[in-house]
Amino acid sequence: MPAHDVSALLDRSLASRRLHSAYLLSGPGERPRSEALRFARGSVCVGADPRPCEQCPACRRSASREPIALDGSGKQGPLLRHIGDHPDLFWVERGDDDTRVRIGQVRALQHALRLRSSEGGRRTAVIADAEWLNQESQNALLRLLEEPPPDTTLVLVATSRASLLATLRSRCQRVAFPAQAAGALGEEREELVGRLAAIERASLSDLLDWAEEYRGGRSLAAARVEELLDTASSWLRARAAERATEQAPLRGELEAFRTLSGCRKALAQRNANPQMVAERALLALHAGLSG
Repeated sequence: MPAHDVSALLDRSLASRRLHSAYLLSGPGERPRSEALRFARGSVCVGADPRPCEQCPACRRSASREPIALDGSGKQGPLLRHIGDHPDLFWVERGDDDTRVRIGQVRALQHALRLRSSEGGRRTAVIADAEWLNQESQNALLRLLEEPPPDTTLVLVATSRASLLATLRSRCQRVAFPAQAAGALGEEREELVGRLAAIERASLSDLLDWAEEYRGGRSLAAARVEELLDTASSWLRARAAERATEQAPLRGELEAFRTLSGCRKALAQRNANPQMVAERALLALHAGLSG
């Protein structure tokens, strides 16, 4: 489904005022994140459609401000922040130096949502980087969704919903954004796609050298490996779809895709070494596509 059609699903929810208690927006790139922000702002808009109207008092309060940097430990910054300065809109994401969304941030959000609405209306919270929630944090969210506070919506944003617990996914209205067309990709991502397209001809030494590019501080390295996994998954999906029309066997592609999903979980939930995750992913792609 094209991205604009997916956005229309969210627009219809805002127009009808029939919002679910939880949504899961997934897909590559920045689109799911920007749509989550727009949806959260629209959920408290009191103006005319389309929402957010950008004219009403709620929209003015939720308008973009210079974001406050978060710190998952709460030592160098807050655990969560408001969207704009609207007291009933919350935003949670990884801290600048964090490799995951921490349990303390989830608990802080739980506490905030258990309090009464400041404006007396709906409250919405966005958890960006939801694939970086560990199992403890996801279980805490699950308890929140099992007994959601009234007039409250939780929006999870993840590159891949496979990284989240099935029990958590099942309680969310799932909205999947498609991969971007190649022409819409950034220059670095297009270069990465080009390297992936030639991976069948790469030697073992080439693959190990490639994986070494993901050495360094874990926070930055993990983010770069996540970009690799995101791009490789989208590219592999497109390749499989093209080969399926030719009735070509897809066993290698499917096995490589399963490995990429496992790599994503290891990176997000088990604090795996980014370079080792990249190495495993690249070797799986090579084996699956050249076998």
